[in-house]
Amino acid sequence: MPSAAHNLLIHLLISISTVGSTLSPSPSLTFLPSQTHAAAVDFGSTTHSLPLAVLLPSSPSQISSLILSALLSPPPPPQTSSLTLSALLSSPPLSVSPRGHGHSLHGQAGAPGGVVISMTGGGGRRRMSPPANSIAGNMYVDVWGGELWIDVLNWTLKNGGLAPRSWTDYLYLSVGGTLSNAGVSGQAFHHGPQISNVFELDVVTGKGELVTCSLAENAELFHAVLGGLGQFGIITRARIALEPAPQRVRWIRVLYSNFTSFTRDQERLISLHNQQRFDYIEGFVIAEEGLINNWRSSFFSPSNPPVTLSSIGGRQGAVLYCLELTKNYHHSSSDSIDEEVEALLRELDFIRGSVFTTDLAYVDFLDRVHKAELKLRAKGLWEVPHPWLNIFVPASRIEEFDRGVFRGILGNNTSGPILIYPMNKDRWDERSSVVLPDEDIFYLVALLRSVVPGSDDPSKTLEYLSDQNRKILEFSESAGIGAKQYLPSHRGPAEWERHFGPARWERFLRRKAEFDPSCLLGTGQSIFHPSSCPFSSFLSPT
Repeated sequence: MPSAAHNLLIHLLISISTVGSTLSPSPSLTFLPSQTHAAAVDFGSTTHSLPLAVLLPSSPSQISSLILSALLSPPPPPQTSSLTLSALLSSPPLSVSPRGHGHSLHGQAGAPGGVVISMTGGGGRRRMSPPANSIAGNMYVDVWGGELWIDVLNWTLKNGGLAPRSWTDYLYLSVGGTLSNAGVSGQAFHHGPQISNVFELDVVTGKGELVTCSLAENAELFHAVLGGLGQFGIITRARIALEPAPQRVRWIRVLYSNFTSFTRDQERLISLHNQQRFDYIEGFVIAEEGLINNWRSSFFSPSNPPVTLSSIGGRQGAVLYCLELTKNYHHSSSDSIDEEVEALLRELDFIRGSVFTTDLAYVDFLDRVHKAELKLRAKGLWEVPHPWLNIFVPASRIEEFDRGVFRGILGNNTSGPILIYPMNKDRWDERSSVVLPDEDIFYLVALLRSVVPGSDDPSKTLEYLSDQNRKILEFSESAGIGAKQYLPSHRGPAEWERHFGPARWERFLRRKAEFDPSCLLGTGQSIFHPSSCPFSSFLSPT
């Protein structure tokens, strides 16, 4: 239950002008239960953090005004008891959190008792600026931070046949949301994550300042915000790198029974950087007989015959590994695509006879997960708890991870896709806030599992899957794997300090003190909170 002091503070925010402009209660700032309750849950559906209000910004200046209002102690309202006023003036500043499409997993975009900024709502979505040439000859598009990647793709394709270079597997995510984490998919081995494909940002800091930043201007803020988990500022504009979009995609899947061959082939493929390479490389684990055909469900038409373990030389109870590859091309080069793919596949050590291919438009490949979403929604299996776990694992320890997790802790119960694919660390900028393993090649292991409502199988429950996640993390820690969580979830500064390590934690604290010294932003991450902000004692009174 929010305190009377905070209730009063919220009402003061919409009734007085402490920063030169009055915030309107509607449509910009709303207390409607339909809005606040929607902002209290996310895709993970494992937490509930109810905000006092939701801001639907029409401009970056409204976001700045909100933060400045939250920072300043308002003047005493008339006919207010000294007790209530005393409580009000001694209350810490309200927490503020931006929310994109709500795809966080553990309430990271929440602001319990504070204000959530709905970046995809209100009038904040901007008409994108036409692509242009940067000073380095690279094309780009300027995008509102709350814009969804699917809309960016459709717009750039329509306006010049262009597309961003790096993606996430799911496109219905906000630009600011993925840039606040990293944004990875099967293109990251070559182009790097999405945060490596940004030229410039507009950011509203935790001090309410609207700042333009890039490699050349306000570089410390630029690096802090990219992968910064929303701790240093709110991205209101991003300048995204573009390239000419291919027209078609040859999509290939091959199967492995030997994990060493599977990872050796992946690491060899990501070392190829000339034109004779694949454009997208991902792998995933198949640990159940039923998943073999689920694996194919969004890949082939129903007319294709089913696949069984015995038909590809497998045995019951075996763990299989799938390598998923694409080669982009244009209609003008369609005559040579078969030869190029065949030459690349010839060097790989997969199960012969397990090559499955299809061909489709570029946009249809990028938007492939949305088709699966529509099927799950139709079955009532989309808006369920998603106890996902994403980990970066050093390449030198990936076989130990396979033995301990894929063929150990998980057994034959996966309850959803398990991705595993490598990336090159030299495609990442170490000045960003993202925490990576200390090796040149590391794997993303993503356990994208879902609770099945009403199932009689106890392994499909939230409790079981959450306990497996805990065991996986404990195994990684006790075995000294050196893994780091991606889209991390930790409890309190002590756990976060272990996550970052001493040097990165010191840099993180310095950046927090510089750009959000009152700890207003990103409280859903459970790193800092205004009520226990370590920098508050160094701030001068407002």
